[in-house]
Amino acid sequence: MQGKVVVMTGATSGIGEVAAERLAEAGATILFVARDQRRAEATLARLAAKNCGPHRFFRADLSDLAEMKRVGAAIAAEAPRIDVLINNAGAMFSSRRETADGLEMTFALNHMSYFVLTAALLEKLKASAPARIVSTASAAHRGARLDFDDLQNKKNYSGMRAYGRSKLCNILFTRELARRLQGTGVDANCLHPGFVATRFGDEAGGAVGLLLPLAKLFGRRPEKGAETIVYLAASPDIAGETGSYYFDCRKATPSAAAQDDEAARKLWAASEKLAG
Repeated sequence: MQGKVVVMTGATSGIGEVAAERLAEAGATILFVARDQRRAEATLARLAAKNCGPHRFFRADLSDLAEMKRVGAAIAAEAPRIDVLINNAGAMFSSRRETADGLEMTFALNHMSYFVLTAALLEKLKASAPARIVSTASAAHRGARLDFDDLQNKKNYSGMRAYGRSKLCNILFTRELARRLQGTGVDANCLHPGFVATRFGDEAGGAVGLLLPLAKLFGRRPEKGAETIVYLAASPDIAGETGSYYFDCRKATPSAAAQDDEAARKLWAASEKLAG
């Protein structure tokens, strides 16, 4: 990764933080998006200890469409090249929350931020090819189905159901993105990191917020969860591989719903409309 530029979301904690440090240690310059200034500065200090960069963070709220577009344009304008984009930001909420754009918060953060930021950086990624796009999905997609009449989860909201649907979106997005990028030299893959004991879900509230700390007692360490992110971002063994879902650095088979190419196309069209 010497001399390569990696753009990341979700790099200030958990598996994203570990992945950022490992890629920096391998020589990469890390440009990351964060909302919290204090946490971002702490991450910058840890990255600088791995290599001097120049690493940089861009402050933005990835639940807001205008902010997604603004930060995407800023990164595209300032980055000399982008070799890897890692979409890793995500959250889960016990009760339904809406963004200023009228989007359900889980859908906005876990799917639309991936979609909008990727769109903003695609031309720079193509110009830097061979390049890679890595998106963190989850085995939580299993059992989920998308309701295109209710993408904002207004009916019978459940935090777990909304999260599972958003992770299904990540896989469908990756499949359609890979199809659209054929022949460009930009590969797109996604992964399940395993159930990892991190800050994830700490602000979920409700029953989820109560149960997650107990479940995390049995979770894997962030270092293990980050391995597949680093593998997809850096390994020469998967050059040219695209449109796939990985777990523990191996190809895995997602659910039947996650292999529905018509649903992937419909999700792309709906996301374009929502993003304007």
